[in-house]
Amino acid sequence: METPIIFWILFNLFVLVMLALDLGVFHRKTHEVSVKEAITWTAIWVVMAMIFNGIIYFWQGKQPALEFFTGYLVEKALSVDNIFVFIMIFSYFQIPARLQHKVLFWGIIGALLMRVIFIFAGVALLNKFHFTIYIFGALLVFTGIKMFNHNGAQIEPDKNPVLRFFRRFMKVSPQLDGDKFFTRQGSERVATPLFLVLLFIETTDLIFAVDSIPAILAITQDQFIVYTSNVFAILGLRSLYFALAGIVHKFWLLSYGLAIVLVFVGLKMLIIDLYKIPIEGSLIFIATVIAGSVILSLKIKNKKA
Repeated sequence: METPIIFWILFNLFVLVMLALDLGVFHRKTHEVSVKEAITWTAIWVVMAMIFNGIIYFWQGKQPALEFFTGYLVEKALSVDNIFVFIMIFSYFQIPARLQHKVLFWGIIGALLMRVIFIFAGVALLNKFHFTIYIFGALLVFTGIKMFNHNGAQIEPDKNPVLRFFRRFMKVSPQLDGDKFFTRQGSERVATPLFLVLLFIETTDLIFAVDSIPAILAITQDQFIVYTSNVFAILGLRSLYFALAGIVHKFWLLSYGLAIVLVFVGLKMLIIDLYKIPIEGSLIFIATVIAGSVILSLKIKNKKA
């Protein structure tokens, strides 16, 4: 179903208004986001996503609504896995909690732009070259298998090619200067470690997008559904980070659950010409695996902790 351009415009206007309110009103001053504030905003974003899901149901029907919900669930679960990495990045660079919101805000702006490019490029490839669905499927299966061994991953900024390239052309101050990304040392303009963290988060999200976009394209290839479910999941990521940062280590089995989900959606793409798994079946399987991994994480003690 082709979505009229007016709905794209209205949705993007909504996103711009929410981002403007976020930075210009609710987080105008740099401050440490409390758990209560983070939980409140997380709930607001989830409720707005479900309201939009209801609009999709009454506008386009049951199938697109299920596709939106399944895609949103997958992206939301994957975003929790991102939180593990964000914690390591902020810890490595010793970024105070009060400065983390600003970095995540601009990081998410970049993530939205990258997702738009990936979504339209991915859908265009699938529509023009059907065989690419097998490439995406194989990529997801490979990524899922690799995720089973990613728990020992370390943050290595010195090996990040983007950071190394950036350092060749601009000096970086050894210390922070409030919430500034750039500052002056004498007459010279230099970057602060806060900007390096932003670059690191952007490049990390680029890697996450390579996994998450094919995953949702296995569920639906409707550009509007893929885009909106991604946007709602990403916009709620910052508040989710501050809500879960202190307890996210308890969900130690979630990465294994996500690995199973990625392998499942990858296999779904690989067998699509032989058998198309109903969206209801995909939703039940994905929700069961994610919920099961969270519940088991809370019940089973992590011996490596």
